Amino acid sequence: MRLHGSGSSPVLNLWKAGLSAVPPEVWRRVDWEVLILADNALTEVPAALGRLRVLHTLDLGHNSLTVVPDEIGELAGLTRFLYLHDNRLTALPDTLGGLNRLGYLNVGGNPLGRLPAALGEMAGLVELRAQQAGLGELPESLGRLGRLRELWLGGNALTALPGSLAGLRELRVLELRDNALPHVPEALRTLPLLRRIDLRGNRVAELPPWIDTPYVRSKAPSRASRTKARHSAGVKITAGISGLRRLRIAI
Repeated sequence: MRLHGSGSSPVLNLWKAGLSAVPPEVWRRVDWEVLILADNALTEVPAALGRLRVLHTLDLGHNSLTVVPDEIGELAGLTRFLYLHDNRLTALPDTLGGLNRLGYLNVGGNPLGRLPAALGEMAGLVELRAQQAGLGELPESLGRLGRLRELWLGGNALTALPGSLAGLRELRVLELRDNALPHVPEALRTLPLLRRIDLRGNRVAELPPWIDTPYVRSKAPSRASRTKARHSAGVKITAGISGLRRLRIAI
């Protein structure tokens, strides 16, 4: 098999190449910087992956992977993007915690059930996506992700958020759509840079008094419904999260 980009280019794009296994030729070169293996029929990735020490972007999304090799934690150069979404993963390796310079991680669309506590060691994360991953709870360690700006958790079964999320001082976007949260999580109260929360499809009936937002959007975003959302009994829009600009909430 002749590989696209196998000349001088450090980028290898095997997107939709009809692969059921990674070609052995891929591992004969260790200076790949971008490796795209998305939208194939891969069920595994060999341990040889760990030899790609200068790789900064890895896309394994939309395959049939059931496991991620522990050696993924040896990718010291992985600083930009790691896509593991839409596979059949039931667990993530603790070695992911070694990727402490990675900026973006997408593990959504897998039947994970839980996220490993080791994710809290990924100090460089700016965006974490774990939508539709069967999550019933989150590890307390996520509160250590001090650089995180976007957290996407829609389509899970969350009934509460850990109080440690109050440590996400850089968080701007929090997507919690289609979970089972009964109220706006108290942990969000002290986040100074939060701009957008999406709580549609939860069980939230009213807003807490500490939320200060000029725009509350209900399921039917008409002027009348927005007015009702702001002034219904028990809902008070007063001083609170001064940076919040939009709260999408199903009421």
